[in-house]
Amino acid sequence: MSDVDIAFKPIAELAAMLRAKQISSLELTQLYMARLQRLGPKLNALVTPMPERALREAKAADKDLSQGVDRGPLHGIPYGVKDLLAAQGAPTTWGATPYRHQYFDYDATAVQRLANGGAVLLGKLAMIELAGGMNYNQADASFTGPCKTPWSLQHWSGGSSSGSGSCVSAGLVAFALGSETSGSILNPSSYCGVTGLRPTYGRVSRFGAMPLSWTLDKVGPICRTAADTLTVLGVIAGRDPKDKTSVDVPSARLWRLTRTITRAPGRASASQVDAPRWRLGLLKGSTKKTQPEVKRNLEQALHTLGNQVTIETVELPNVPYDAMIGAIIAGEAASIFRELIEDGRVQTLTDPAGRHGGYSYLVINAVDYIDAMRQRVVLRQQFQKLFQKVDAIVAPTFATVAYPIDLTFDKVYPGTAETNLVEAGNLAGLPAISIPSGFGLHHLPTAMTFVGPPFSEADLVELGRLYQEQTRLYTRRPPFATV
Repeated sequence: MSDVDIAFKPIAELAAMLRAKQISSLELTQLYMARLQRLGPKLNALVTPMPERALREAKAADKDLSQGVDRGPLHGIPYGVKDLLAAQGAPTTWGATPYRHQYFDYDATAVQRLANGGAVLLGKLAMIELAGGMNYNQADASFTGPCKTPWSLQHWSGGSSSGSGSCVSAGLVAFALGSETSGSILNPSSYCGVTGLRPTYGRVSRFGAMPLSWTLDKVGPICRTAADTLTVLGVIAGRDPKDKTSVDVPSARLWRLTRTITRAPGRASASQVDAPRWRLGLLKGSTKKTQPEVKRNLEQALHTLGNQVTIETVELPNVPYDAMIGAIIAGEAASIFRELIEDGRVQTLTDPAGRHGGYSYLVINAVDYIDAMRQRVVLRQQFQKLFQKVDAIVAPTFATVAYPIDLTFDKVYPGTAETNLVEAGNLAGLPAISIPSGFGLHHLPTAMTFVGPPFSEADLVELGRLYQEQTRLYTRRPPFATV
C-alpha cells in the first residue's frame, strides 16, 4: 500500500491499521508530516509545523498501545488545527501580522481533549486573518498568502478555516479542527470537497480559541467523511468549566452512533435503501441563483437518497439575517479587538478591507445590537416549530464552486447569490454538516448542507453517511495531492 493510499484513508481505517500493527503511529505521523511540510506551503495552508510535539505524541501513542492502553478512536491519529487555537510549542498567530509571535503556554480545551484521546498534533494551519473579523474581500487576506484548494491552485480554499479544509482535502492530515462564526467550517469544506461539521453552539468548548463573537463562535471538525466528524466530535464535545457557555452532551445518542457508524464505510444495505426514515425540508429558492452544476448535483443527491427520505419545501423564518449577524459581529468584535483598532495595529492587516473595517464597528448603534439579540430569541422559536415538521433542512452549501484567487470577491461569478441558511443557522446556534455532492465548473467540488435542531449532530452525520456510502465521493483525490 502506497503512502498516498494511506494518507487518504478515513479515520476508522487508520485506527484499524494501528491496532492490527500494520503501521505504527510514529510511521503514520512521519508519513503525514512529510506530506504536510512538502505540499502545505504550496497550498499556503501551513503556518507552523510542530515536529517535536508530533513525534513525542506519536511515540507515546505507540507505547500505550503496546502496553494495552487504548485511549479511544483517535489514538495515534495525526491531525492539524486552525491557528486560532492555542497549542503549546508553537505560536498562535490568528492569521494576522500583529500576532505572528504570540505564544500561549497552554492548550485550547479541544486540543487538550484530543491529546488526552491519544491524537497526534502535526501543526498549526492557515486561516483568514482574525477569522475575517475586520471584513475581507480577497483570498489573500492572511500573512501566509491566499490558501488554495488542492483541486486547483488557481482557486481559493474558502475561509476562514482555509488551511484546515485544504490540508484534509490534500491528505496532509487525517482530520483538522476549524471554527465557525458565520460559515467558516462550511465554506472551506465545500470548496475543498471534504466534510465539515458545525456543532451546536456550546457543544464544544472555545477556551483557548481566538474570540470573534462570543455569542456565535463554534469549534468543530473538518474530515474526510461524515463518520469521521462524529468520531472527532465525540472526543472534543462536552462541558468545560473554562468556558461557561459550554454544555454537556444531552443524551447517549452521540456516543452510541460514534461506536456504530465510525466503521470503515461500505455500501448501504438493501434494507437501508428501502426504508423511508428522514423528513427533509428543501429550502425554497435555494438553487434559484446557484451555478447550474450546483443545482444539478443537489437534485442528483436527493435522488440518490431516494426512499431513505421524504422531501417537502420549507421557508426560513422572515427576519433580516444580514443586518442581524452584521450588528452582532460588529458589536462583539469591536469589543474584543478594541485595542487593536484604536492603537492602529489594524492597519498592518493584509486585506485592504480589513484595515478599515474595524473602525465602523466602533460606532455600531447599541440599539441595532440589542434588536438583533432580541430577534434571535424569536428566530430560535420559529426554528423550533419548523423542526416539528422536518428532521433537517437541506440546501446547497454555497451557490458556487471555489473563487479564483486573483479576483476580489465582489467580482466573481456575477448573477449568483447565497441563501440566508448559513447566517440563519449560526444566529440560532444550530448544527450543520456540509457533504460533497459532486463537481462543477472547472471540475471543482460542490456541496450540500443538512441543518438540524440543536444537538442533532448524530442525525445529520447519519444522513451524510447514508449518502456517502452510496456515492463514495470521499474517495476522490485531488490530482495535486497524489504526486
